Amino acid sequence: MTAIRVLIADDQALVRAGLAALLDLEPDIHVVAQAANGHEAVETVRAEPVDVALLDIEMPGLTGLEATERIVQGGWATRCLIVTTFDRPGYLRRAFDAGASGFVVKDTPAAELAEAIRKVHSGLRVVDPALAEKSLLAGPNPLTPREQDVLREAARGASAGHVARVLHLSAGTVRNHLSSAIGKTATTNRAEAAAVAARNGWL
Repeated sequence: MTAIRVLIADDQALVRAGLAALLDLEPDIHVVAQAANGHEAVETVRAEPVDVALLDIEMPGLTGLEATERIVQGGWATRCLIVTTFDRPGYLRRAFDAGASGFVVKDTPAAELAEAIRKVHSGLRVVDPALAEKSLLAGPNPLTPREQDVLREAARGASAGHVARVLHLSAGTVRNHLSSAIGKTATTNRAEAAAVAARNGWL
């Protein structure tokens, strides 16, 4: 029996080591590499055969969602399984839009995670059931890509003028996008809108 070759990408060394130790106890799973960020994950997949890549979402440089998209577009025979602390409905939708084959949270029992890896490797999709329900209830991301860009910058405390310069937009266009985002998130200002969007995984 050929073991499933797994890559673990997480910016926390202890998490990577813990997952690797647990998964290496499985007779049909072999952790062949670890990565501290999305860039390392993509380069590893490019350099050596990986069957399933376990990717955290929030990593420096290149997020797990961005790494997933690059791996899928790269055409390698690697399936991506998101394993994250952040059980946000918007993240689930974005993960599958990026081409992920599965999405589970980090407190998933080791045996269930191993089974998720096997299912993803066999071509099936795996979704944390509680998160799937939350995602259905939350509905799709109401923000346009441009509204997301503007809110990300605004969440850093940037003025409308600064956001306009960064995104190469007019200040009036930025204000229009912010106003629309505030309305769609049912909030009263851009800070609240950014907080709601982040909490739902829309940014």
